[in-house]
Amino acid sequence: MATNRKLGRTTDIRKAMLKSLTTDLLVYGKVETTLARAKEVKSIADSLISLAIKEKDNFEEVEVKVTTAKLDSKGHKETELVKSKNGKEYLKVVKETKMEKRQKDMPTRLNARRKMIRKLNKVKDAEGKNIDVPSMLFNEIAPKYAGKNVGGFTRIVKAGPRRGDGAEVAILQLV
Repeated sequence: MATNRKLGRTTDIRKAMLKSLTTDLLVYGKVETTLARAKEVKSIADSLISLAIKEKDNFEEVEVKVTTAKLDSKGHKETELVKSKNGKEYLKVVKETKMEKRQKDMPTRLNARRKMIRKLNKVKDAEGKNIDVPSMLFNEIAPKYAGKNVGGFTRIVKAGPRRGDGAEVAILQLV
């Protein structure tokens, strides 16, 4: 017996479609699609959320030395005039070093993060900044469902037939 639906697509196109639907569901909280696609995405999303719940507290705080460019009052990089060995002058960016606390994933959490990255797309927000979806899963979504660990994190609501082709439409949402 086949474990997953083919959805009338070739493997690569089907995987890409499921990846983007799953990503949209986790980023926006709900997605409208056909019933068959919703059922496929539900299983993927539920497994990712349960993985995030299992590994959400599996990290350690570490002090890291961070070197960044020094910025002036306008937010531009500060530069200084420096002379090279052969007598030429050039502008060099002024660097500043400081200690910062960061989260370091333990090996099982790192593996979970990699599994998530395999099932999700990279996303940018309205300003063009990257959204770290695995971190969002660990820090925002997993604590919401911390009590549950068997599934049922998503809900499928049937929305009737689609006007153009009569396909059964469903709204898939996080509970």
